[in-house]
Amino acid sequence: MNKGELISKIAADSGISKIQATKALDSFTGSITESLAAGENVTLIGFGTFKVSERKARTGRNPQTGAELKIPARKVASFKAGSGLSDSVNMK
Repeated sequence: MNKGELISKIAADSGISKIQATKALDSFTGSITESLAAGENVTLIGFGTFKVSERKARTGRNPQTGAELKIPARKVASFKAGSGLSDSVNMK
């Protein structure tokens, strides 16, 4: 499912226009992005948790030349599915 299909599904399920559904989805994703940027976790009970993790700096290799290169430390967004979502996926 892509964003357009998700917007159509939200609009149909909730009885609102696609424009309103787009605004709602954009607000939802924007709120999660802002919270993660501020270093906060976002927990949706039964669905899952969005959080920011830190990756340590490490040494990697260029696959073409085999030369070592340094990969800097960075923060990455991650998602851990909640029990309700995991159970729904495993039932099908």
